Amino acid sequence: MSENTPANGKTPVDFWFDPLCPWAWMTSRWMLEVEKVRDVEVRWHVMSLAVLNEDKLDELPEEYRDMLANQAWGPVRVVIAAQQLHGDDVVGPLYTALGTRFHNNGEGPTPEAVAAALKDVGLPTDLAEYADKDTYDTELRASHQEGIDKVGQEVGTPVIAVPGADGEQIAFFGPVVTPAPKGEEAAKLWDGTLLVASIPGFYEIKRTRTQGPVFD
Repeated sequence: MSENTPANGKTPVDFWFDPLCPWAWMTSRWMLEVEKVRDVEVRWHVMSLAVLNEDKLDELPEEYRDMLANQAWGPVRVVIAAQQLHGDDVVGPLYTALGTRFHNNGEGPTPEAVAAALKDVGLPTDLAEYADKDTYDTELRASHQEGIDKVGQEVGTPVIAVPGADGEQIAFFGPVVTPAPKGEEAAKLWDGTLLVASIPGFYEIKRTRTQGPVFD
């Protein structure tokens, strides 16, 4: 599925996100900038911080465990339900609506914010009821697993995958960046990320974060 080239000939960029994560949100806004300056098309997929961490809850701080238990399942369940019932094309716009309310507007992942985001993009607000249902958890887990299989368990969200020179996908976690670069800066980060990610055996560049997400 993910390796298929779009009909418009643009390079497909598969992006796995959990709408709860502010850092994935920053990266996703950068990817929208990359679409403007490079011949790429982003295809959005859900992954789940709750699924990612369900086997290591004992290792996590209590506050993070509470967040996973009380907030993490609802938004991704709503997105996967929207995708299953209304098609792949709604995923990106719904993510934008959710993220804008959760992060930029400071509303957080409340039921009210989820319902409002659905309304923002013209989707039925009763999709919000899927937040408390496991109806599409099989599809949610499959989407999550597709992304995580490309990079391994020791990462988070987002995961990005692009076709390599040999046709095989190159996948990586991140980049983690704030604020989201725009214009030529977005293009430079994209080109550099692809350059290092395409090197066989390359795994990591990292430095301590000294700034939180800047939503602009």
